[in-house]
Amino acid sequence: DGSQIRVLVSVPAGSMAHCTLPPGQTSKAVTHRTADEVWYFLAGRGEVWRKLGNQQETVEVSPGVSLSIPVGTRFQFRNLSDSPLEFLLVTMPPWPGSHEAQAVRGRWPATAI
Repeated sequence: DGSQIRVLVSVPAGSMAHCTLPPGQTSKAVTHRTADEVWYFLAGRGEVWRKLGNQQETVEVSPGVSLSIPVGTRFQFRNLSDSPLEFLLVTMPPWPGSHEAQAVRGRWPATAI
């Protein structure tokens, strides 16, 4: 999705990673084929768009906010602050590789490379 992902640990049931999105950047919109995720925000301020079926929402995020990305959810996030947007993410099952994320149409134009 264009963010910087650093895997921290992986066990048979899941994995945890640290994600960073630079100031002013917007991720590419994706959906996951098999993995559920839970996110916990550490720094920065931004928005996360999620769409599952006919339901969609945009959530404001900042340190201390957590949310889930159920399998099949279309999602995209953007950094609205002057500092990096940082969060921990837990993936269940463990992240299987780059083939897991499938590009989809998002809410905002993507700027992250």
